[in-house]
Amino acid sequence: MSIAHWLNRTLQVWRPQGEDDGHGGETVTYVRQADDVRAKVDQPSATERTVAAQTDSDHTHDIFLLPTADVRRGDELRDGGTEDEPRDGEKWRVLFVVEPSSTRYRKAQSQLIQGEGEPDG
Repeated sequence: MSIAHWLNRTLQVWRPQGEDDGHGGETVTYVRQADDVRAKVDQPSATERTVAAQTDSDHTHDIFLLPTADVRRGDELRDGGTEDEPRDGEKWRVLFVVEPSSTRYRKAQSQLIQGEGEPDG
């Protein structure tokens, strides 16, 4: 059974790429990946928030994906919307991705990224 009918958003996948800065360090830039992913963005449950608080985690959202979605730890998922339905540009940093024992979906536990001066989500 597929969860595709629950996935109500399309998110862009941006992957970090490091380049030598010439001074012994690295400059990281995010590069948009060719394939966007369908997703459902949920707030974590009360239990998940409690566990996150106990482990000092920054987990703020669960993002459900198709099992074939190429999303990895460290990626950013960005909601740029569409021409017909523009969004406010929300972004999440993927903390880790898990799959249940039956591979009907993947879940990216993520942290909402806000710009300076933006209200809490």
